Amino acid sequence: MKRDFLCMQGVSADTLTKLMDDAVGMKKIVLSGDKSRDILKGKTVATLFYENSTRTRCSFEDAAKYLGATVTVVDVSTSSVQKGESILDTGRTIEAMGTDVIVIRHSASGAPKYLADNVKCSVINAGDGLHAHPTQALLDLFTIREKFGRVEGLTVTIIGDVKHSRVARSNIVSLTTMGAKVRVYGPPTMIPVAAERLGCEVCTSIEDAFRGSDVIMGLRIQLERQQKGLFPSYGEYARFFGVNPERMKLANKGAIAMHPGPVNRGVEFSYALCEDECCYKDVQVTNGLATRMALLKWILED
Repeated sequence: MKRDFLCMQGVSADTLTKLMDDAVGMKKIVLSGDKSRDILKGKTVATLFYENSTRTRCSFEDAAKYLGATVTVVDVSTSSVQKGESILDTGRTIEAMGTDVIVIRHSASGAPKYLADNVKCSVINAGDGLHAHPTQALLDLFTIREKFGRVEGLTVTIIGDVKHSRVARSNIVSLTTMGAKVRVYGPPTMIPVAAERLGCEVCTSIEDAFRGSDVIMGLRIQLERQQKGLFPSYGEYARFFGVNPERMKLANKGAIAMHPGPVNRGVEFSYALCEDECCYKDVQVTNGLATRMALLKWILED
């Protein structure tokens, strides 16, 4: 039976722990002088990205290469998609070439699930619409555990455009699965109605958002997915909701700031914060490679 990785709902704490444990060894490979391994020799991984990406796409491609797999990069802008080919036909064409895993990002929520239901090879969701970004949540879990030695009992506050963020949705699920307390804060227009039903607490002030937090997770303003007029200006957003070194002093001692990227500098994170030692955005990139290596191994292992 094939394995897919489509969302965080239904993924057990044991599975998440196994993936993080395996990522520890994978990170050693990433940081070593020799990143060539034969763990997935003879396997083929295809990346199919209908949306722009730097971190996720590159890390999946490098993860597959470092483990010895063959990588097929499907450039949607020059593929038969431009001739009107459906996502199903594109997926089945890639599958017919002997592909073992398709890594897909799509603007439509549910597109990876639809593809997974209709192809025999494994499918990994690299982000779909407003729905989910499970591999980002996995690397965030790993980063938090690596820093604190645990996830259970920690308080993670997600600040920003929660309403339009697939990263926030996946993180809320995975963090609560692993025993963390999750809080959210942002402009009222960017907080989902009845957000508490997602399993998180809604903070009522920027001070409350920082106090007692071990992790502050900023979110990129999703300009491509939101309606206009949800906040007055970038300057106003930074003033009332931006993360900076002074505000980080309100958080627990040793607290870290995380961001899925790309960061709008001077908006979600101040320029000074991006260069501060508490900012873990670049550590997340390295850990994203390690966790995606662990995930590909788990997907393809017998």
